Amino acid sequence: ADLRSTLVTTNSKKMSRWSHVTEAPPDPILGVSVAFKADTDASKVNLGIGAYRDENGKPWVLGCVKEADKMIDAELQAGKIDLEYLPVQGYQPFLDLTSEVILGKESKALKEKRVAVVQSLSGTGALRVAAEFIKMYAPNTVVYCSDPTWGNHFTIFGKAGLETRKYRYLTKKMTLDIDGLLEDLKAAPEGATFVLHTVAHNPSGVDPTQDQWKEISKVAIAKKAICIFDTAYQGYASGNLDKDAWSVRYFADELGLEIMVTQSYSKNFGLYGERIGALNIVTSDASTVPKIRSQLNGIIRPMISNPQLHGARLVATVLNDAKLTKQWNEELKIMSDRIVTMRTSLRDALVKLGCQPPSTVFPDWNHIVDQIGMFAFTGLQAKHVDILTTKHHIYCTKNGRFSMAGVNPGNVEKIAAAMKDALDTAGPSDS
Repeated sequence: ADLRSTLVTTNSKKMSRWSHVTEAPPDPILGVSVAFKADTDASKVNLGIGAYRDENGKPWVLGCVKEADKMIDAELQAGKIDLEYLPVQGYQPFLDLTSEVILGKESKALKEKRVAVVQSLSGTGALRVAAEFIKMYAPNTVVYCSDPTWGNHFTIFGKAGLETRKYRYLTKKMTLDIDGLLEDLKAAPEGATFVLHTVAHNPSGVDPTQDQWKEISKVAIAKKAICIFDTAYQGYASGNLDKDAWSVRYFADELGLEIMVTQSYSKNFGLYGERIGALNIVTSDASTVPKIRSQLNGIIRPMISNPQLHGARLVATVLNDAKLTKQWNEELKIMSDRIVTMRTSLRDALVKLGCQPPSTVFPDWNHIVDQIGMFAFTGLQAKHVDILTTKHHIYCTKNGRFSMAGVNPGNVEKIAAAMKDALDTAGPSDS
């Protein structure tokens, strides 16, 4: 009792041993959702986080996922399956199928057993595992990410102790700066790592054409680069899984290059909270696959021990059932088409209001419909976003990126009117 009293008295007088810890800034994307939730205005709109919403602004659990969940529950109730730990590399039925989704059923690499694949905590986890692997076996590489890119890319590779640099990506007109991109990648040291967005570039929605991908591949070959394809929107971007995987399949099969491919099933399956993804490493020699897989397992084991079960079962159940796979493809098209429709609706609403484009370099608002995927890079700046938020209760990231999934028939005119007010009040981006 005396010792306890002494400790209590001492601790009440002392500062915490962690008192030197500083508060980290809020995440620029997740912080938007925190602010949105705290807003009590009934007409508030969240255009920040990248999660699909239906035309009524509600989350959508895919029908194929609901059916798969029923099938899994029936097997669990019948005692046919259990809830035991997965192996470090993940759920084997999922692993048997996930590489086919991105590489294709006719993939040469898969037929020749040249792909090492492990399950991950969605795309973020796949990138983190890839970063650790690269740090172990190519420690002097320099990692090149597009400017702009997803906000987590630089942090993920930096946390692994890798040097990061930027390569140019957008022109002021929100088109692909292919000349700047190629110039920067050509200037990279041999053996550099190129982080490439497979489809639906985040945050811009601007993708290379097939011919431009071919030019990028020439630089990658010349530089003996480690290419990482970050795949968060396959099927969600165009509604067609094969079309959205073109860049990966061109590099892997047409050119026979060794590449890394991360996959996320958050957007295209709506499994945001399940955190299901995979890391695929395509090699030129099948004999290296078990070695690579063993080292990936060695990274995963002390990081998360083993991955999650239920979400992997959901994906595998859908992909193993022809009827559910067909339904999934149909639901992908529904999500993709709604986003395309909302892009057109927003553009048309802005034109109807006579809203001038955000900068003199834009002849019109067509960049919103020319982009693809979940996000629209509007051209608005922080000064405009502040007005959207404080006056109109519309939330998005400071760089003017809109999650088009948050736009629906009930709020599109409000968003357009707020954008016009912000531009009229604060002036264009280049003022």
